[in-house]
Amino acid sequence: MVLRSYWKCRLKSSCFPAPRWIRPGLAALFWFCVTQLVCGAGALGEAKFVIQKDAEFDVTYNDTVKSDNQTIYAFNHTISRNKTEGVRVTVDVMQQHLESPILFVIRQKQAVMSFQVPLILRGLYQRKYPYKHVGRTLCQPPTRAASETQYFFVDVSTLSSQETNFQLRVSRVESFTLQTDKKFSFTASPSQPQFFKYVFPDGVDTVIVKVNSDVNFPCSVMSVQDIQCPVYDLDNNVAFIGMYQTMTKKGAITVQRKDFPSNSFYVVVVVKTEDEACGGPLRFYPLQPDELIDAGNRTKDLDVVVSPAINSEKYVIGMLFCLGIFLSFYVLTLLVACVENKRMKRREMFPIPPDTSPAETGKTPASPYEYGSFADNGSTLSSEAITDSATSTDNNYGYLERSLDSVARSRQESLSSVEEDDYDTLEDIDSDKNIVRTKKYLCVSDLARKDKRILSKKYQIYFWNIATIAVFYALPVIQLVITYQTVVNVTGNQDICYYNFLCAHPLGALSAFNNILSNLGYVMLGLLFLLIVLKRDVTHNRALLRNDLNALECGIPKHFGVYYAMGTALMMEGLLSACYHVCPNYTNFQFDTSFMYMIAGLCMLKLYQKRHPDINASAYTAYACLAAVIFFSVLGVVFGRGNMVFWIVFSVIHILATLLLSTQLYYMGRWRLDAGIMRRIVYVIYTDCIRQCSGPMYIDRMVLLVMGNIVNWSLAAYGLIERPNDFASYLLAIAICNLLLYFAFYIIMKLRSGERIKCLPVVCILFTAVVWGFALYFFFQGLSTWQKTPAESREHNRDCILLSFFDDHDIWHFLSSIAMFGSFLVLLTMDDDLDTVQRDKIYVF
Repeated sequence: MVLRSYWKCRLKSSCFPAPRWIRPGLAALFWFCVTQLVCGAGALGEAKFVIQKDAEFDVTYNDTVKSDNQTIYAFNHTISRNKTEGVRVTVDVMQQHLESPILFVIRQKQAVMSFQVPLILRGLYQRKYPYKHVGRTLCQPPTRAASETQYFFVDVSTLSSQETNFQLRVSRVESFTLQTDKKFSFTASPSQPQFFKYVFPDGVDTVIVKVNSDVNFPCSVMSVQDIQCPVYDLDNNVAFIGMYQTMTKKGAITVQRKDFPSNSFYVVVVVKTEDEACGGPLRFYPLQPDELIDAGNRTKDLDVVVSPAINSEKYVIGMLFCLGIFLSFYVLTLLVACVENKRMKRREMFPIPPDTSPAETGKTPASPYEYGSFADNGSTLSSEAITDSATSTDNNYGYLERSLDSVARSRQESLSSVEEDDYDTLEDIDSDKNIVRTKKYLCVSDLARKDKRILSKKYQIYFWNIATIAVFYALPVIQLVITYQTVVNVTGNQDICYYNFLCAHPLGALSAFNNILSNLGYVMLGLLFLLIVLKRDVTHNRALLRNDLNALECGIPKHFGVYYAMGTALMMEGLLSACYHVCPNYTNFQFDTSFMYMIAGLCMLKLYQKRHPDINASAYTAYACLAAVIFFSVLGVVFGRGNMVFWIVFSVIHILATLLLSTQLYYMGRWRLDAGIMRRIVYVIYTDCIRQCSGPMYIDRMVLLVMGNIVNWSLAAYGLIERPNDFASYLLAIAICNLLLYFAFYIIMKLRSGERIKCLPVVCILFTAVVWGFALYFFFQGLSTWQKTPAESREHNRDCILLSFFDDHDIWHFLSSIAMFGSFLVLLTMDDDLDTVQRDKIYVF
């Protein structure tokens, strides 16, 4: 049917006679306005043809259009309430150069869709990409009738004065409704997005939508949207509603029925115009601002499958399994404690006398060299000659004789009446400690001369400080991650958080409850370690009240403050790791590592404190150093990626800190960093290297420090050359390497000194080593990485491997918490064999 309508107007004086009563000026204005309106309408409509055609599905219509005609294609189809049938409109423009684009408007019963061809899609920096082949799927509004015939119209128009050829084809979409566990393959491009419908089957409340491809690029976006019109299926609007994420090869979104009142949703797949969002290369800049850029072939073959997620029974099994594992350690600890109690009662009935002290036998303490240590080089000149000990060589040194009665009386005094500085300001001790600490062969008694009450108070500060730090650190962290999760839930942007989307089980507002639950082990085992330490602390204090000779004068001095701090740090590691896994990304990764630095630092301090209780660092110094480490961790995460200047500065600071710490450990703190330091260094080099070639006085200590410097200089060089993106993990690797080196040195020197390791510590060492091995295996599986884009990170995602609930990283949480607990037990029990050995027979190394 052809409809032709037009206006004609010959503007003559007789056409619209003006009334005589109107003034000439107003008449002229009125006449001009009427003339413009009437003749303007005539100009627009005089040559306009509207053509309506009845059209059919699966027929290709080749037609032309220009500014003086408009074509309307009328379609009708029958829809039913129980079956959704997709309709797809495909348009091609045949000509290469167009004066004006063709506008297509699709009018449905409850929706309108419009687009132009060529379709112009914008990229970064307003790049323009034209597409002459466009395919769009129509939104299917729901119907209440059992069967209904609906009409829709495709209007084609243009402002081009030249005829433009186009092709139009409307077809039905096969497999528009996705079936559970059935894979469907399709092809998409930026101008030909695809979307499909999924209806929740009965009894299924949660499903996982997985989209896969064999190629990385072009970059694409998968989205889950509610059943409503319009469907946002273009690159520039797909993020408007629903949940969405970028993807290369893998994409997965967990969908819950409660979020979709219609019990159904659309799965939308859009190919982006550029690959920069997925880590791909960025295209060249256009020479002109409005220049059109040929996008090339950006079609991508994909497949989609919707699978049911786990049910509530799996959640319960997962939680019970997690609780059961760690409660078993409580049961095992209780059994060991019962056995230990029986052994202690037996010891009280038949007390074991302490080893005879050298003072009673007149025998000089055996040198470590009798147990296979390095041979003495006979040198009496060493670098110690330039330390503060040179000022006190005239003072006499003797062991501090203390009777048991005086010791018992002193322990009844109030802690508040004694301070650490009170001891150091005594004239005889101050003149004596330089000689004591610079002796060639040191015993624990030489470095355990301060009153135990003073040191206990000093080391208790470790616990109270870390408890305070934990409160002030954890509260804003919890607030921040709650905000992160809220933003994810409100915006639907799944690129904010780096989950393992193939094994991310939601619970309430949490997107990955399994990754949070698996951190329970750190908290429970940290609490268990605190209970074990408390039991030992109480037992030791009771022995002191009984004036037990072994507790007073034998074994490694018992100071439990650092142990309490270690247990608290382990619990906080679990809490903050759980907070990090609420929404893991590079901005909050420090939440997961801050207390790891503290744990590594506290373990090294505890190892050193065992045989150096008088000269170990104070809590304020230790936490200040750890705060500096965390500060550099934040700087490295924010500014360290590829920044050569940062890596140079950090490497220099790392090496200088290593040298300063080595000097502090070698001289036992008896050196000064002042204006004369360079003069003393030159003097040492002259006397020990030029004047005569003399080796170091403290050979064992020197071996440790040389190895430590080699390791740290190597790590500094590696960081400077490779500049790893994950700076936080690099910093943690430095701490762990130094801890392992010191721990290995301690074990070796303990055995070389003729000491033995009891059965329980040996079992703990072997068990912990095996668990650490398995834990590291699962850690390096790398299920996600925030060093890459979210789309690239999803390429590493894998399915659950334990109880269909936990993934590899969850198992890392399980095993690493057990391994850390075992490591703490090793530190706690490693020197139990010395409990009956007098301290002047226990050597310092």
